[in-house]
Amino acid sequence: MVLQEEREQIVEYGKRMSGDGLSAGTSGNISIYNAEKGWMAISPSGIGYFDTKPEDVVIMDLDAEIIDGARKPSSEWALHAAMYKAKQDCRAVVHTHSMYCTVFAALRQPLKAAHYVIADAGVDTVPCAPYCTFGTRELADAAASTIGGSNAVLLANHGLLVCGGTLKSAYSLACGMEFCAEVEYRAKTIGNPVYLSEEEMAKVLEGFKSYGQPKK
Repeated sequence: MVLQEEREQIVEYGKRMSGDGLSAGTSGNISIYNAEKGWMAISPSGIGYFDTKPEDVVIMDLDAEIIDGARKPSSEWALHAAMYKAKQDCRAVVHTHSMYCTVFAALRQPLKAAHYVIADAGVDTVPCAPYCTFGTRELADAAASTIGGSNAVLLANHGLLVCGGTLKSAYSLACGMEFCAEVEYRAKTIGNPVYLSEEEMAKVLEGFKSYGQPKK
């Protein structure tokens, strides 16, 4: 099977995304980019995550040519392709409709540094892209032009999109951004959040460069 390992990972993380409550029903989508071949493996359109099998995952290039698979790819394939074209180190994309990130997307507000973990995105503020209809090139272009140096971007009235060097890191980032969004939301229900300063976030961002175990 073409890109079997990537297909199996997408099935695994699709189940995690659904089980963790990051996307309801068949919403959201996941992809992995194989840069050597120039192909991406992407979740199929409209199939529940617990019903998706590796052979349902579609293999395609970044210009919409289907390489392998009998299923229709996610309606947001162009959104994923745009990220791989815009961010040279991106190898996986996770798009969720997680509750708290989607609340901020509905408000068309960025996520700010109410909690230092926002630095996981590589920035101190996660931007919000302008609203565009789902599944369109316009949405893909809006996300690509908004994300900048961040590895996460909100999509107005839609949800969250994150990039990573691996699917594991991208999924972890999606979870982290949902945590940050919930913290900021809950803080706002009580009062006015005290956001971390640019100076403090600069320290955090620097500290995150050496966080975790050394790379082998």
